[in-house]
Amino acid sequence: MSLKMNTATTILPVDDAARAHSFYTEKLGLPHRGQADDGSELLGTDGGPLLQLMPVSDGEHSEHTALSFEVTDIEATVRDMEARGVMFQDYDLPTLKTENHICTTESEKCAWFMDTEHNILCVHENLGSKLEYQV
Repeated sequence: MSLKMNTATTILPVDDAARAHSFYTEKLGLPHRGQADDGSELLGTDGGPLLQLMPVSDGEHSEHTALSFEVTDIEATVRDMEARGVMFQDYDLPTLKTENHICTTESEKCAWFMDTEHNILCVHENLGSKLEYQV
């Protein structure tokens, strides 16, 4: 048996489901797929990966990137998202620097932002060849 990533679901904790729903559908433009029995909002395209916004009461969120969206033109994506009100994070660290919100490495360009629930999200553009993972 093998798993199929095209039907995987990413579950993000949210403090306020209505506020998170608005952010993901209006600011990021993700299509709403419905609501699960537990009150979670389901987002994504038919037959593709799902994003499940799961209401939590403890307010605990990851301190690292929880989800990254691959894009083909990160500069245009960042401009479009900023026009929709998304606020990007800027970094000036010895190992991570952004310019116009974008960090460029040999293999990719990345830009980070937070959703309304303090989950760290990213948009990234792969440069050159596809990354190969070994298991």
